[in-house]
Amino acid sequence: MPENILDVARRADLFFMESSPIHETMRRLSRVLTELHIPFAIAGAMAANAHGHKRTTADVDILIRIEDLKRFKSEYIGRGWVDKFEGSKNFKDAVTSVNVDTLIVGGFPGDGLPKPVAFPPPETVSFLDAEGIPFLRLQTLLELKLASGMTAPHRPRDFDDVIQLIRVNRLPIEYAEQLHPYVVEKFRELWNAAQIDDDY
Repeated sequence: MPENILDVARRADLFFMESSPIHETMRRLSRVLTELHIPFAIAGAMAANAHGHKRTTADVDILIRIEDLKRFKSEYIGRGWVDKFEGSKNFKDAVTSVNVDTLIVGGFPGDGLPKPVAFPPPETVSFLDAEGIPFLRLQTLLELKLASGMTAPHRPRDFDDVIQLIRVNRLPIEYAEQLHPYVVEKFRELWNAAQIDDDY
């Protein structure tokens, strides 16, 4: 059945107060991975939120090495976490029912095919927030979202995220010089789009 609009609003309120099940899952997972001394970084929409682009999401994305993911699963699947399905690289929080999607180091964003931009080691591209949770740095988040949108037409949200991140962080056109050459032209195109006033 369609959700009641009040239920949607309450869920959004919890999200923006950082008290949602998604935030709970992110914090629980961060504690577990930190205890295991596994390098990781929060990516996707939660990272966009950390950089000022406030929007809701239904899952948690993490950047992690495949061997570390296997170690986490060998110790914690069945102990508060469950596989999405047998053989899946993704999993679910058994407490909150929130899905966790993994970005595997060495893999490729968007269509998954080889390209100049790949998922980097998390410890080289992250920063710690006030709670000690590692998030992708803005530069890396932009590169991955640009590369994803450029090769996966079914993911237009990636380009919208880039536009909103440009706006909220007031990035200059020169920021393109910090990015991987593969995504520079698309960044400049979206930077121009970000300058258009929505109130027309």
